[in-house]
Amino acid sequence: MSVDTQVDFAGIALRNPVLTASGTFGYGTEFAPFLDLRRIGGFVAKSLTAQPRTGNLPKRIVETPAGMLNAIGLENVGVEAFISEKLPALPDGVPVIASVFGTAPDEYAEVCKRLTGVDKVAGLEINASCPHVKAGGIEFGQNPELLADLVRTVRSASSLPVIIKLSPNVTSIAEMARVCEGEGADGLALINTLQALEVDLETRRPALRNVLGGLSGPAIRPVALRMVWQAAGAVSIPVCGIGGIATGDDAVKFLLCGASAVQVGTANYINPMAAAEVAEGIAVYAERHGFARVADLVGALEID
Repeated sequence: MSVDTQVDFAGIALRNPVLTASGTFGYGTEFAPFLDLRRIGGFVAKSLTAQPRTGNLPKRIVETPAGMLNAIGLENVGVEAFISEKLPALPDGVPVIASVFGTAPDEYAEVCKRLTGVDKVAGLEINASCPHVKAGGIEFGQNPELLADLVRTVRSASSLPVIIKLSPNVTSIAEMARVCEGEGADGLALINTLQALEVDLETRRPALRNVLGGLSGPAIRPVALRMVWQAAGAVSIPVCGIGGIATGDDAVKFLLCGASAVQVGTANYINPMAAAEVAEGIAVYAERHGFARVADLVGALEID
């Protein structure tokens, strides 16, 4: 049996449901020696700001049990350099979702407008949930009123599909999902990293210069699965699942819980071919269990 791996996510046609997570795959070209981008559904670029951004001072990454803690601080080349230098180097036929960040809704809107109509940009992922910056990010993702204003502003700024990346550091993920849907979001991506702290015992100081960072990797997968299931059950717009995905089986769990697509993040640091292997693993699972289409796995979790 040949499995149809194509999916539609928020109006973006993907050859398979696997994307790479923002901040873990650079601008795509960095992985070209290891992975043909046409083996995956597409990728989400590093979060972009209106002007280049240097990010936080080191130390910015530390390993943790079954995961990683990072406080990069959204270092990026800026939207203009992304358009003029990074996009032209990417192969045709690979959907690029541009991640957008700002410290105020108008800043997000400025970047969204600049990306609209740009060749190869298929959609916008609004980073409303970064847990390791001094302003913006998580403050939007944790406050329903601020989140509503942000979604409303970016929705009016672009005709591209708008996907809101949600924070897990909230009381009710379902409430935040409904806020986004109500303000016109085309899709959701969740979860972003969990805000966390690690300590260096030799120095008796925080392991990260920023003190707090974002926890990712296999350790957060059960939390992500729970939140994807809750969000998918609360809204009718599609959900992209993120959090600790390293294998095809990991990804299938997210699809069963209601995700229409998934993103591979921390696993890219360990295995640069991880996303392609995840995509192949999903197809293998679908064929083994008699699913003619990968899309038929979405929401197929059986609960008594």
